[in-house]
Amino acid sequence: MTSPDPTGEAAAARAADRALRAAARHGAGRLAAVSACSVAAACAALAEPAVLGHTLDLLLRQDPAGARWTAWCAAVIAAEVLFDAATARLTGGVDARSTAWLRRLGLARLLRTAPHHAARHSPGELSARLTAHATTAGAVPAAVVSAAVSVLPPLGGLVALFLVDVWTALAFLAGLPLLALLLRTFARASGASVGRYQEVQLAMAGRLVEALAGARTIAAAGTADREQARVLDRLPELGAEGRRTWRIYGTTVARTSALMPLLLYVVLGVGGVRLADGALGVGGLLAAVRYAGLAAGVGAVTGRLAAVVRGRAAARRTAALFELPELTQGTRLLPAHGPGTLELRGVRVVRAGTVVLCDVDLTVPGGTTTAVVGRSGSGKTTLAAVAGRLTACDEGRVLLDGVPLDELSARELRREVGHAFERPALFGEDVAAAIAFGDVPPPDRETVRAAARAAGADAFVRRLPDGYGTPLADAPMSGGELQRLGLARAFCRAGRLLVLDDATSSLDTVTAREVERALARDVRPGTRLVVAHRISSAARADLVVWLDAGRVRATGTHAELWRDPAYRAVFGEGTEPAPEPDSRRAGREAAR
Repeated sequence: MTSPDPTGEAAAARAADRALRAAARHGAGRLAAVSACSVAAACAALAEPAVLGHTLDLLLRQDPAGARWTAWCAAVIAAEVLFDAATARLTGGVDARSTAWLRRLGLARLLRTAPHHAARHSPGELSARLTAHATTAGAVPAAVVSAAVSVLPPLGGLVALFLVDVWTALAFLAGLPLLALLLRTFARASGASVGRYQEVQLAMAGRLVEALAGARTIAAAGTADREQARVLDRLPELGAEGRRTWRIYGTTVARTSALMPLLLYVVLGVGGVRLADGALGVGGLLAAVRYAGLAAGVGAVTGRLAAVVRGRAAARRTAALFELPELTQGTRLLPAHGPGTLELRGVRVVRAGTVVLCDVDLTVPGGTTTAVVGRSGSGKTTLAAVAGRLTACDEGRVLLDGVPLDELSARELRREVGHAFERPALFGEDVAAAIAFGDVPPPDRETVRAAARAAGADAFVRRLPDGYGTPLADAPMSGGELQRLGLARAFCRAGRLLVLDDATSSLDTVTAREVERALARDVRPGTRLVVAHRISSAARADLVVWLDAGRVRATGTHAELWRDPAYRAVFGEGTEPAPEPDSRRAGREAAR
């Protein structure tokens, strides 16, 4: 296991503490109520021994006031029980609100960052950070209040013990330094162990999600046993850290549990001697023993400290999401009726220290279809993401109709720039909702069906049990059908720029051609940027951008670029270019 980076650990701890303070402020009202009820319960617990002792002395003397003080005893005990119950109920509410706030904040930051930043964490890690770890971290604000208030009865009991009898208090005080040393050792040792436990847990969760996502591949390769071993590879380490954590906790509890009774016996012995000497009454002895029990309750702080330690360690995992850089947007709008001209000026993108796009200068005329081609790893998908502001460039600017994309409002950007992907994710209760998915206002039913027809999805959707109303869970689809629904979603909300990132790769040639025809005929006119692997897609584009190792090697029509053997090699060996674009062929026929 690699040694932790002290600087990184310190930064993570500070970020976690900031998040926990913000969560506490979010539920400040309820947290204040928890504090008030906890303090009231502690005050009732501190009043109880004095009231009981005084009542006992009155009853032993057969004083008439004894009946009234007995009622006071019942009232104090009832108040303690009621305030404890209210504290427990309110604490549950505070924990739930703090957990929900941490989850909402983490999820919002995750959705507002660029995809490559989110990809730093595996799906399994993200799930664990937003579920189990957020739940544990959400308990910290109330746990801190509980730990702070839990100190009041021991401290108050010690002060009251001095007021009842100095000698019994000094006898109890003799064992406190040892108790403080035990608690300090526990806080330090358990914090490090819990942190390592959660780190290993995250790694295992990530491997498990990877295995579940690739279950068919694993089954086909016959490597189930090997994958099981890979997922559980760090299980012994997880078990060792878990046992170490509980060993530390159990050892501390055992030592404090052994120390506390000894202190009580010492107090009882000294109190008995003082009673025999007449320096202390029976009621005073009862009060002294009860106050010594409260003072001995400082050992219970161990459990509350453990909750805070676990919560802070979990908060470090969840707070990693809060540190994801946000993909910021401005407030500007695009000029009305713009043609959709896309410009990239000196765009440079660096990922993990590698230059993915280098000094890209490109102008895509409005209303045209531009194909982006290149070998695997040449930067095509990154260019598409930058063009649609799914990610930011490290240098340079991207403009749509003269307006930098980072200055557009988020709503304007997503209304005017659409995307379709190779492996689209579908959201919504049913097929129609999946096609209509996006910002408000939702499209009407006919718009949804028209988009499905344009994407070649209408026929197979109608064959589903409930057509467009079929729940997604009850609509098993092939890769090509899934892509067609992704295209329908993009067509349904097509703006002046539509980015298709290999969005027809799973379609057969005939269907892909039909989709291209519908895109030109039935979808809102605008600029198309198409990441293409098929020679036919490049041939039918008005302009081809040839990327090579992150640079624009050449631009032009497919027929012009086809003369270069290196360009032909991008698609494999060939001697003849594919058919020319429909727009140029139609123009030539019209000229005739």
